[in-house]
Amino acid sequence: MNLNSLNYKVKRKKIRPGRGIGSGKGKTSGRGHKGQKARSGVAIKSFEGGQMPLYRRLPKRGFNSIKKKNIAILNLQQLQKYISKGQLNSKNLICLSELKKNKILKDKIDKIKLLGNGDIKDKINIEVDFISKSAKEKIANNGSSIKLTTK
Repeated sequence: MNLNSLNYKVKRKKIRPGRGIGSGKGKTSGRGHKGQKARSGVAIKSFEGGQMPLYRRLPKRGFNSIKKKNIAILNLQQLQKYISKGQLNSKNLICLSELKKNKILKDKIDKIKLLGNGDIKDKINIEVDFISKSAKEKIANNGSSIKLTTK
């Protein structure tokens, strides 16, 4: 029998403040005398003993616009990848609802912008809100059709 093989756990006795002088945490129960922190129900959040608090030391950065529209950016290269994988059918109309249904875009997206990065091999019928010049040219050269939605 060795010390490390003993199945015995040492349990420390829980300190119960405010249970007499003999407990070592009696009378003021470790809170000192008087003052705000000695009272019950008081929590001084982010108080750093008079030092300038962290939240006031850091600079304020940016804001969240309430008029912001969630616009997804799609490249021709990405569209081709989804068509090649079979996530999108090039014969169907590719629009916002179709992309959301196939879980390519998240539900919180409001509009789509198509950019011309990469190439598209398949003929597609696409409906977007915004489109770049290069994407427009590449789709026109491919023989595909584009429809711009106006809301």
